[in-house]
Amino acid sequence: MKITEISESLRRKGYRLTPQREAVIKILLENPNQHLAAEDIYAMVRKAHPEIGMATVYRTLDLLSSEKIINQLNFEEGYSRYELESQAHHHHLICLKCGKITEFNDGLLEQVEEEIEKQHDFQIVGHLLKFYGYCPTCTPDE
Repeated sequence: MKITEISESLRRKGYRLTPQREAVIKILLENPNQHLAAEDIYAMVRKAHPEIGMATVYRTLDLLSSEKIINQLNFEEGYSRYELESQAHHHHLICLKCGKITEFNDGLLEQVEEEIEKQHDFQIVGHLLKFYGYCPTCTPDE
């Protein structure tokens, strides 16, 4: 996804790409494999735009989330993390010790979704799957 695509998407929905919105979007575009908290985004935005406040960051994230430009993720940490909307469906591995989040995609899970749809005559439009455990660095000694 590019800034021009996001700008056009917002414009079609009646929103302007303000400098503040653009600054937040650029942070997300520059960190595509991160799962950034609002506070992380705020700290990064403030380096180039010290006039931007935390409330502006939250309003921008709410707008981008409601317009399906970004995903708001909850990893049971007491706050949300954000990532750009992706055409490729993926899942998350979450390390219980260091908090590292790893994305993965597995076709087997897509097959399970298709089977559930068939068995229950149910149209699935999305799902969220998180696995909790330990990354290679934090694997407990046995």
